[in-house]
Amino acid sequence: MTRPAPTERVARGWPYFAAGAVLVADQLTKWWALHALDGGRVIDVVWTLRLRLVFNTGAAFSQFDGLGPVISVVAVVVAAVLLRRGTLAPERRTSITLGSMAGGALGNLVDRLTRDGDGFLGGAVVDFIDVQWWPVWNVADMGIVIGGAALVLFAMRKSSR
Repeated sequence: MTRPAPTERVARGWPYFAAGAVLVADQLTKWWALHALDGGRVIDVVWTLRLRLVFNTGAAFSQFDGLGPVISVVAVVVAAVLLRRGTLAPERRTSITLGSMAGGALGNLVDRLTRDGDGFLGGAVVDFIDVQWWPVWNVADMGIVIGGAALVLFAMRKSSR
């Protein structure tokens, strides 16, 4: 078995770096939100953007309330697949994007593991970014949605060439 060239090894680390960055940013901002927005405090930022603490026991946009354990198992599988695909991606931007999506899935999974809830993986996800015309979300959700949108844009640009 031959070892990959040094540049290949560096490229394989990008999805893990991106996942770690999103995971850390997500958990730090959630820690801040839990302390700064405790007791129903709302911070109006600009226009319709405000910061307000919400706990989500369902999936995206609070759908499927109470299915946290099932969602968590799916999140583990999805994160593993995204990280694996990221290590095989031919372009750094795709690798980073897949890692960002995995980091978002893992960020919300950490909440389900560590927050009080009903049984194993039953904890609620901390959401706090409220634009008032969209469901309340967090940095992990940003990693998932922006990463997914970026993948679509990359594919569209590639197909137009």
